[in-house]
Amino acid sequence: MTAPIRSPFELAPDEGTATEVAEGVLWLRLPLPMQLDHVNVFALDDGDGWTLVDTGFDSRRGRAIWLRLLAGPLGGRPVKRVIVTHYHPDHIGLAGWFQAQGAELVTTRTSWLYARMLVLDQHAAPGPETLAFWRAAGMPGPMLDERALARPFNFADVVAPLPLGFTRITEGDVVTAGGRRWVVRIGHGHAPEHATLWSLDDGLVLGGDQLLPSISANIGVYASEPEADPLRDWLTSCEGFKPFAEDGQLILPGHKLPFTGLPVRLEQMIDNHLGALERLRAHLREPRTAVQCFVPLFRRELTGDAYGMGLVEAVAHLNYLWRRGEVSRVGGPDGAWLWRLA
Repeated sequence: MTAPIRSPFELAPDEGTATEVAEGVLWLRLPLPMQLDHVNVFALDDGDGWTLVDTGFDSRRGRAIWLRLLAGPLGGRPVKRVIVTHYHPDHIGLAGWFQAQGAELVTTRTSWLYARMLVLDQHAAPGPETLAFWRAAGMPGPMLDERALARPFNFADVVAPLPLGFTRITEGDVVTAGGRRWVVRIGHGHAPEHATLWSLDDGLVLGGDQLLPSISANIGVYASEPEADPLRDWLTSCEGFKPFAEDGQLILPGHKLPFTGLPVRLEQMIDNHLGALERLRAHLREPRTAVQCFVPLFRRELTGDAYGMGLVEAVAHLNYLWRRGEVSRVGGPDGAWLWRLA
């Protein structure tokens, strides 16, 4: 029998404060200006300084919170190293700021390359490839016309410049921080080459967005690789973590509350997508565009910021079925792919 998912914490730390989750490990929380309004970061006590795991967005507010944290809960000791679990901006946003103050950046090669590329890649308007991708997904014409004229999200808006140089980690490496040895285990799907760290000395696991307690990490396909199959990568990674998962481990996730019950949670994460695929198969008895698949996948229509997240995840589920020969796709007169059960 496996234990249910539980959190030993009822509340997250307030802004500018820290909660000790284990000896030498502090849990901090940074705000995000979106529906998912926070990101968890962790500070590991190395005696003469700190190792941070992830950083939050780069913003004036974020930097001001960090200055309060450094002067308060972190006791005035310097950040000597930043471990970034993956390249998404809420996790790597302030890594370059800490590097500029002398910290070492530790991350996977793919995360560093993606972040370094994207922070230099700024656009005043969506490029033709992005517009074609949205059109192929079935984005309605008026919305497409509106977005074509609007300044898109740019990585550099919320990610500090990254100085040249980093330290690479990969599968099986062992990192010492916070008085513990951590083995690196790599996941894929939410982000390529996402690092998780599993303590060899107690039951702590730094899970980033690969191991979340109650929400599903976004699995998306983008214009940069429109025929990618990240859902396969995600399911494979969840299966790959199973031999290492134990009921008593305390998982320190990138969002929400730390939790125990990882074996059950891994099964839930797999079943969540398998169930969505079953609903999608039934929906595709008739031809559909990707954006016409929101209700079977997410059980509701999506608007606002959630619309874009839903679009890329719908394409991911369709690509998964398409690559397995379960669905076909044909181009419609408006440039949108029409998907149908084969």
